[in-house]
Amino acid sequence: MTNPIHTILVANRGEIASRIIRTCQKMGIKSVAVFSDADRNAPYVRQANIAVHIGESSPTASYLDQDKIITAAKNTGANAIHPGYGFLSENVSFAQRCQEEGLIFIGPNPAAIDAMGSKSKAKRLMQAYKVPVVPGYQGDDQSVATLTKAAKEIGFPVLLKATAGGGGKGMRIVKEVGEIEEAIQAAKREAQSAFGDDELIIEKYIASGRHIEFQIFGDQHGNTIHILERECSIQRRYQKVIEESPSPVLTEALRSQMGEAAVQAAKALNYDNAGTVEFIFDDKTKDFYFLEVNTRLQVEHPVTEEITGLDLVQLQIESAQGLPLRIKQADVEGKGYAIECRLYAEDASNDFLPVTGTIQRFEVPDVEGLRVETAIESGSEIAVFYDPMIAKLIVWDESRQAAHRKMQYVLRNLVCLGMTTNQNFLLQLLEHPDFQTGNYDTHFIKNKINLETLTHKPKQAKHLAAIAACLSDWKKREDSRTILRNIPSGWRNNFDAPQQTIYLIGEEELVVKYRFENDSFSFMIGEANYVVKLIMANSATTRLEINGIQQSFEIAQHQQDYFIQNEQFGSTRLAEKARFPIKQAHKIKGGYETPMPSQIIKVLVEAGQEVKAGQGLVILSSMKMENTIEATEDGTIEEVYVQEGTNVEAGYLLLKIKKNTYAI
Repeated sequence: MTNPIHTILVANRGEIASRIIRTCQKMGIKSVAVFSDADRNAPYVRQANIAVHIGESSPTASYLDQDKIITAAKNTGANAIHPGYGFLSENVSFAQRCQEEGLIFIGPNPAAIDAMGSKSKAKRLMQAYKVPVVPGYQGDDQSVATLTKAAKEIGFPVLLKATAGGGGKGMRIVKEVGEIEEAIQAAKREAQSAFGDDELIIEKYIASGRHIEFQIFGDQHGNTIHILERECSIQRRYQKVIEESPSPVLTEALRSQMGEAAVQAAKALNYDNAGTVEFIFDDKTKDFYFLEVNTRLQVEHPVTEEITGLDLVQLQIESAQGLPLRIKQADVEGKGYAIECRLYAEDASNDFLPVTGTIQRFEVPDVEGLRVETAIESGSEIAVFYDPMIAKLIVWDESRQAAHRKMQYVLRNLVCLGMTTNQNFLLQLLEHPDFQTGNYDTHFIKNKINLETLTHKPKQAKHLAAIAACLSDWKKREDSRTILRNIPSGWRNNFDAPQQTIYLIGEEELVVKYRFENDSFSFMIGEANYVVKLIMANSATTRLEINGIQQSFEIAQHQQDYFIQNEQFGSTRLAEKARFPIKQAHKIKGGYETPMPSQIIKVLVEAGQEVKAGQGLVILSSMKMENTIEATEDGTIEEVYVQEGTNVEAGYLLLKIKKNTYAI
């Protein structure tokens, strides 16, 4: 018996809300969006038929508030709720609540969610169904002493994992026994903060492993299939950055074997919607082990859609209505190759710390086979409250090599200006020879990518960015001139004295001198000389001929800051140095400040305490990521200015340390 869906409330935000709304429109289903204060002007809110305000920006006051979500659904006449991913998508109590309220939950049945909601229970269930699992401990006794004993018995290195969640939260690699107790406490604290549950499991750590997952699907009639694999080994902070399919290491025999194991896992759960079975693949032994089942749609689901031509959201909706699967296992066929890159607002050169700010310009190149999933536009704010993902870039082509080449072109020509992103970093990943040959594992970024090169651009790249910024400003001044237009630009009594602008790239000063004569410019930057012709310039694009070669520069300006994107050199940020000194904010000697807007999770020290260089001082949480502020030198804590649980802005003074001095 089917239960037709006529109106879906999307209990999520951002790009996944836009994605679900798009399928609703295709199926002729009315869509309802919900939004917090921070998302009031977000594109997905306008895309829905109706949008309901549900509270303040904090997720706990909006997207995680079950009462507000249920009330919004009832008030708008929705008879189904799609949770997307994250937030309430794997919350068994929410799935049960939807059933009790007469609302269709577009996801698996609550029993399946409950079985997989704990990694420890999941491993025990999979063992019963002969699905291979990683050796480890998943017991009920969660005391530090028992966990420490189990880790010793398993043998180091081990991996601590929160049983209630994912995304790298509550996860720690422990290499030796002396680190285990502190790591357990930190993992438990982070898990409690993120998921409200501090239970951990311990697994044998596989040093050279690949993360390969299989898309599974079931219906309410007992049909279960897998829809091929996704390779997700390129990760930072245990979170995926690039996903591709098919995996470059799977043979047809292995693909069949792992696919059968994934289907067996789904059958163990009586699975009836979209899900993902995640495996760790040991490069050395070629063995694979069950990790977990994500009982929801995955961030990277477009990769599977691109190679199969299926709409997974549509399949979810159909299954939730009680319809049988339209496809059988024999019908599943992958065509070509797809790759997805996650564009984040983060500083890859600074340990991938998330950043906040405004996207001044966002434009994507017109490339056949490119799919962009995003919920931002020019002028969008990246707020502290949510995940820092800006967009998902997905490319399909007939072969892996062709798709990689296209993705590199996309990353070189994508315009995302106004703040720091991982765009240059993604391009560096794709250009690495080992990635191109498929020779990588989950430690690839740490072991093979030199993040320092992201901050050390070639001299020519800096020079060209400065020239582009300079001539963009010059054109604006020329266009705004209302008097003495017959006098050449930059004219002065002393012709030998060129015009001059000083730019800062990080802490490096670039003194840019130039003259304009005979319809061209002579630029001098250090010992380098450039002959430049201004071909075209407007508020967004400047096209220049530099030493006989024409190229374009995309530009966004915010006050004294310039954000320059060039196909050859990527994105560069520079600031015009003020002509007169600017009064700087007073810096307190020995003071430690927040690098970004954050919540204070834990204060690890107190006034009068002596600390050593490298010792943790304060644990911060920002954009779903936890970071520890560490002492840079030995000293004594003079004062602590923050309390646990408070929210602080970037640059907020946390504490002050007096440096230790020793008599000689």
